[in-house]
Amino acid sequence: MKMIGFNKGSSVDDEYGLFDMTGAMPVPGPRDVLVRVRAVGVNPLDTKVRAGRVAVPDTVTTLGWDAAGIVHAVGSEVTLFAPGQAVYYAGSFDRAGANAEYHLVDERIAGRMPASLDFAQAAGVPLAALTAWQLLFERFAIAPGDTQPRGSLLVLGGAGGVGSMLIQLARRLTGFTVIATASRDDSAHWCRAMGAHHVIDHARPMPEQVAALHVAPVTHIAALSHTARHVAALTQIIAPHGKLGVIDDHAVFDAAPLKGKSVSLHWEMVFTRPLYGTEDMIGQHRILHRVAALLDEGVLRPTVRQRLSPLDAATLRRAHVLLERGGQPGKIVVGAE
Repeated sequence: MKMIGFNKGSSVDDEYGLFDMTGAMPVPGPRDVLVRVRAVGVNPLDTKVRAGRVAVPDTVTTLGWDAAGIVHAVGSEVTLFAPGQAVYYAGSFDRAGANAEYHLVDERIAGRMPASLDFAQAAGVPLAALTAWQLLFERFAIAPGDTQPRGSLLVLGGAGGVGSMLIQLARRLTGFTVIATASRDDSAHWCRAMGAHHVIDHARPMPEQVAALHVAPVTHIAALSHTARHVAALTQIIAPHGKLGVIDDHAVFDAAPLKGKSVSLHWEMVFTRPLYGTEDMIGQHRILHRVAALLDEGVLRPTVRQRLSPLDAATLRRAHVLLERGGQPGKIVVGAE
């Protein structure tokens, strides 16, 4: 089968950082579904792994942790899916990614693809939706659908993939006043389109901007990018007994400034369930089904802003360039010609 390999530690300008190759057809394990990949979402994680900034096992020979496609075959113990069904999923960090014609994924972390979306739209959803859902409803312990008025939620980096989905979930399924941050006009417009009540500029002093809004105290902060750069401002903004959620990577994170306000720190890593085979691993399957229903009902909207094709090394290289250049709201997907 065709697949796109990568050289660890390569730059985006390296002609051989991503390369076309062929490999053997994967064989499903007992709980695996073998998916004929139709489209993949491209995330900052892909560029970090390629560049060697995030370590992965040597068994990970391809990137791609966002995919949509058709089930081609199933393992002996699979009960959730059958060949011919359309699925979408984020995969697992310790297995080869979905930048290939066929890809294996454990059935417990895949979901039925939203009927209202095409493959490209669906491929841009899973990783962002799972991260946002787990941060908001599991780490912050907010009940989805509880829309009684509560404090304000600040989303640092609201125009990215996770931010785009988190803003929607918070606006539609909670009673938060949603404040997003964005430093460009198009990004600010995007955050408002996603449902943010207010947008402030994280390139300017944020505490003063939040104070000028005259909204309910910021009891929760979702720090989605460049958290270390803004941690002093976030500590000043957050209310006593608040909750700070973090998803970006840090060699060291100093949480000591949070002590004075008794602020709790919550890490969200979307691959924890499959990496550790947790007892609630099927929770991701259930979340993806709930997200699919919300998309089909029009409560949520897909966040793809750019589609590229075909699914090959040259096209993926273009996607990596766009991501590393930054400044583009929404998601980039590759494939589904």
